[in-house]
Amino acid sequence: MSRILVLNCGSSSVKYRLYDGDEVRAKGTVERVGEPGGGPADHESAVRQIIDGLDLTGLAGVGHRVVHGGRKFSAPVRIDDQVLAAIEDLVPLAPLHNPANLAGIRVAREALPDTPQVAVFDTAFHHTLPEAAATYAIDRDLAERYGVRRYGFHGTSHAYVSRRTAELLDRPYDELNTITLHLGNGASACAVQGGRSVATSMGMSPLEGLVMGTRSGDLDPTIIFHLRREAGMGVDDIDDLLNHRSGLLGLTGVNDMREVLARRDAGDPAAALAFDVYRRRLTGYVGAYYALLGRVDAITFTAGVGEHAAPVRAAALAGLERLGIAVDPERNAGSGDRVISPDGAEVTVCVIGTDEEREIARQTREVLNL
Repeated sequence: MSRILVLNCGSSSVKYRLYDGDEVRAKGTVERVGEPGGGPADHESAVRQIIDGLDLTGLAGVGHRVVHGGRKFSAPVRIDDQVLAAIEDLVPLAPLHNPANLAGIRVAREALPDTPQVAVFDTAFHHTLPEAAATYAIDRDLAERYGVRRYGFHGTSHAYVSRRTAELLDRPYDELNTITLHLGNGASACAVQGGRSVATSMGMSPLEGLVMGTRSGDLDPTIIFHLRREAGMGVDDIDDLLNHRSGLLGLTGVNDMREVLARRDAGDPAAALAFDVYRRRLTGYVGAYYALLGRVDAITFTAGVGEHAAPVRAAALAGLERLGIAVDPERNAGSGDRVISPDGAEVTVCVIGTDEEREIARQTREVLNL
């Protein structure tokens, strides 16, 4: 079986997995990249450290997560100099992540010059969005000139989880309509119709949509102008506020849902309000995507909060029984990949652990015909 190394370079970490067929031979995470206190100085050093520490005998390919593929990349591609240059051109759309992705690719190509490298794009799964879903109602020429449109993110996770949902339910993937809810520190919803993304909550950047750990999600754009004029905040300050000091953190002082739930249960009114804001936004997206799909076969929760926070799952779907949606309390309290809706429910509710690295390995094999 083919051996595939997966490198997932985040803004301050590098996750890696070495697959031998479906079996994981090695895995780990190098953290605090570029931060003081003992971490690697940069992503180049982190990736070199990973490659030097692995037995890569018989390696057939390296799969790299790339956050933003813009409109150019609608599928994973084998990396060459032109692909590398195109990813670099997209840095303005993902200034925190694409440079880290590029650093990992460059080091891996240098260290493993005879091994094919594949880029798997987080935005690619959402290339099937209808134009009406991807288009913002602003001046058309201006939007075209500056690439202003909905790209969507977490695509690798939504692809894996929607396919795994079909497997769990023993249903054909191309016939299943699923709402996938990736709820981690970053969070997004996706409507998947027959294996194709037709709506997603993140937009031109990962800021739009659901309430997240530190991101605000949806808000009135006038807030930005108001803070600029009345509070004297600069563009960078507002950017930092909405991306790094908002969401659960802004509402409660903590960005971990476990702590928010503990404080809520202890009677903290700020935590109770934060939970309600989070839940209300989530329920609204479920309802909206139900309307867009017309028929929903499954709703699947994934990622840290989605997989482990039973109160979030129960609250998000409470009151939707007339839509055929319900959660069984006993099943909801369980663990592992499972169905948590009652027997006979019109819409099957699932919890599935996401596995972006496994999905990257799968797509890498497809590109390399392995």
